[in-house]
Amino acid sequence: MELNKRQTEILEIVKLDGPITGEQIAERLKLARATIRPDLAILTMAGFLDARPRVGYFYSGKKPTQSVSDGMIGMKVGDFQSIPVVVNENVSVYDAICQMFLEDVGTLFVVDKSSCLSGVLSRKDLLRTSIGTTELEKLPVHVIMTRMPNITYCKKQDTLIHAAKKMMDKQIDSLPVIVEKSKGLEVVGRITKTNITAAFLSLAEEHEL
Repeated sequence: MELNKRQTEILEIVKLDGPITGEQIAERLKLARATIRPDLAILTMAGFLDARPRVGYFYSGKKPTQSVSDGMIGMKVGDFQSIPVVVNENVSVYDAICQMFLEDVGTLFVVDKSSCLSGVLSRKDLLRTSIGTTELEKLPVHVIMTRMPNITYCKKQDTLIHAAKKMMDKQIDSLPVIVEKSKGLEVVGRITKTNITAAFLSLAEEHEL
């Protein structure tokens, strides 16, 4: 992990004078406490620092990967997933656009007649089609959706770190959470960048002074 200049300065201050409070670190840097809060959260989550209420920040001595493993490996997709927004593969593109905006989501999961995952629709898919097509009410979503095996998904027992890596590798905003059935993949949830960010921030807040 590469630290920026301010994070490096914070780390050196804590190494030399820890335990030290966030307010004292901010005073040394001549910055507001709120300004350095994200840096402290990153350094704590990455394992460079540890924190104790009413004591302060101190250098943990741990390797970053060790601390991340300690703090995050127990976070599972199933504990943070949200309700999926699903449409049938015969629904029109027009109806899918309406559904996406009504539900305020960036991705729709498409299912077949057996209610199993058959495709994914993103905002880009729908925007691209709406620009080039006038009869959106007559065009079914299965014509434009991303199909298997090009769909990236995860399972409830996967870690959030694993799900986040998949999203970063594929440059997508969410994943369907599936359960394998004899008839196919049943969609039981969704995990988004927002879910993962909220989960990791909750971990950081546990160390907030």
